Amino acid sequence: MDMLAGKRLVIFGCGYVGAAVAERAMAAGARVIALTRNAEKASALRAAGIETVVAELADDRWHGLIEGTPDFVLNCVSSGGGGAEAYRRSYVDGLRSILTWARAHGPAGTLLYTSSTSVYAQRDGMIVDETMPTVASSDRAAVLIEAERLVRECGAAARRWWILRLAGIYGPGRFHLLEQVRTGEVAGVGTHHLNLIHRDDIVAAVLAALTAPASEGNEALNLADDGRALKSEVVGWLAAQLAVPMPRFSGAPAGGRRAVTPDRVIANARAKAVLGWRPVFPTFREGCASLLSP
Repeated sequence: MDMLAGKRLVIFGCGYVGAAVAERAMAAGARVIALTRNAEKASALRAAGIETVVAELADDRWHGLIEGTPDFVLNCVSSGGGGAEAYRRSYVDGLRSILTWARAHGPAGTLLYTSSTSVYAQRDGMIVDETMPTVASSDRAAVLIEAERLVRECGAAARRWWILRLAGIYGPGRFHLLEQVRTGEVAGVGTHHLNLIHRDDIVAAVLAALTAPASEGNEALNLADDGRALKSEVVGWLAAQLAVPMPRFSGAPAGGRRAVTPDRVIANARAKAVLGWRPVFPTFREGCASLLSP
């Protein structure tokens, strides 16, 4: 973490993950500048001591508001709701805007983009590592794959890049499955594996990638915990902790999804080998216990 001291980190999409990265980076001595389109979020970021620009990422009007050559650039935007066009504007158009800005002010030392394991379409319990092909199995997966391509072809925008493909994110204040268990009905099916990653473990991996030796980089890494549990096992454990009956599975996708997430196991061995990263919350039990503690 000493490698962050005095460095300049620009975070695009400083939300659930980005704000946590900003907090850790500032504690290590980095100067953090954030861009968000949400004025309320901007107020909270500024209250936390983070320099903040309020703008629509896909536009270019913010380009002159963030000056200087960035040591690190983190793009962890979310779609913010809406349909396929909103998804494309956030991920593809937003990334193009970042790359245009970085070419004019850079190159950035390191560009890191948080993608998703939804770029994979493997099923039937298959173990999925980074050698597996990505498949545009949905409009959203196609957008994410296109955004990954832009990162790979960033050229003069950055000296190196990383893509972190995140499994299902959970953590303090965000665990939709827990709320579903409380209601008595859980989306999807219990016979599929559930791939999760705690927010704090994402933050640790992001910082490890940003500060990795210069010889590393220019690759995509899966980011998931070590758990290989079926969804029914996770739900059963949560129900026992909450002292509620075992919920029923709806068989339908969770809200905002068009299909139930395929049954697969996301492998994290490459991230461990390259980044020296290890999840503090290796399974759902450790991560969920931290959320249920008073």
